[in-house]
Amino acid sequence: MRSLVLASTSPYRLQLMRQLELTFQVAAPTYKERLDPEIAPELFVKHQALQKAMSLRERYPDALIIGSDQVFVDARQRMLGKPGGAEEAVAQLMEMQGRRHTFYTGVALLDSLSGEQQVEFETFSVVLRSLTEEQVRHYVSRENPVDCAGSFKIEGLGIALMESMEGRDYTSLIGLPLIRLVEMLGHFGIHTL
Repeated sequence: MRSLVLASTSPYRLQLMRQLELTFQVAAPTYKERLDPEIAPELFVKHQALQKAMSLRERYPDALIIGSDQVFVDARQRMLGKPGGAEEAVAQLMEMQGRRHTFYTGVALLDSLSGEQQVEFETFSVVLRSLTEEQVRHYVSRENPVDCAGSFKIEGLGIALMESMEGRDYTSLIGLPLIRLVEMLGHFGIHTL
């Protein structure tokens, strides 16, 4: 089997990759992320995901390299990333309540030997229920979601914040759309089952 590399330092993406029960390596991409709200979110996450994978091409010259990136677009059509701090997470969650927000998650699979690549994206929408500031602060202090787009961890207590969720693949909400990735891996001859 070809060497498989996850170009990510995200513990959430690492956990998701482990679900596939494939042998893989993890490496920090050298590409520096930057949020550009002038670019359509689906194009932005696809570009970022591919650049993360491409940044490891020389280091892994004969591998399949997976890159992924995520942003969310709030109800006001603003593209946002990770909050970066607890107060920013509280503010983000307070503002998100009661409205639909869409997460865009890009995934890229690069064959570093041939240069062949597949790049796709998935969307997933959420509506947060009405919460008090005390509830939001309690959540942020318990889960510390400052490194998560949208300021919540759906795989943890973040599910308690939700009124509704809608999308093809809930793993895209966590940061790596596994349904899409399994399809892409199959194209390169790697089958999970």
